[in-house]
Amino acid sequence: MHCLYDHSGALPTFLTVTDGKRHDVRVAKERYLPLSPDSIISIDKAYIDYKWLYSLEEKGVWFVTRAKSNIDYAVTGQHQVSGKGVLGDERISLQGPLTKTYYPKELRLIRYYDEERKKTLTFLTNNFNLAATTIAKIYKSRWQIELFFKWIKQNLKIKSFLGTSKNAVLAQIWIAMCYYMLLTYIKYQTKYGYSLLKLSRVIREMLFERTALIDILTLTKGVISKAT
Repeated sequence: MHCLYDHSGALPTFLTVTDGKRHDVRVAKERYLPLSPDSIISIDKAYIDYKWLYSLEEKGVWFVTRAKSNIDYAVTGQHQVSGKGVLGDERISLQGPLTKTYYPKELRLIRYYDEERKKTLTFLTNNFNLAATTIAKIYKSRWQIELFFKWIKQNLKIKSFLGTSKNAVLAQIWIAMCYYMLLTYIKYQTKYGYSLLKLSRVIREMLFERTALIDILTLTKGVISKAT
């Protein structure tokens, strides 16, 4: 399952399902991703395809990713190193025979020490305006999509499948995603104060009760226990 996750709304804005042999970046190149100019996309190293990254540049889309260890480049300039954890902030140009053709413009390479993970990370971006620490935080926010996948696997029953045919698997995945979208929409519209997991459990417990949704959303754990 390949997903474009909107961090601001905590919602998947694009989703497609392929077989396990389809590489992530191939899906990104073959499908139309709803990315508007000036948006920022945070991607892992699996999506590093310089021709595709340059297509984002031409569309006015910013990207933040992890640089590969074997990146061939030359330093063309320096940014002032500032911010906690920032070890280096450079302007670079790609030097590989193909990569410099695929991405002819300059890029920004940031080396950052992550205190939590006790690890030095190297970020690659086409954004030269944001602070290096902001770039690091943008990449860190990519973890939200990992939490999203973990949540749907644990709570929407797609860790194992009821059927093994292609249609059965796709149906189960899309039903789970529709349910997630409805839950998120209800939580947003009603300003429900508890977690999405609690909302899911409350609705599950009251599914066969003839009770108004607004009344269900005001139920507490203690009230639900007494009712059941």
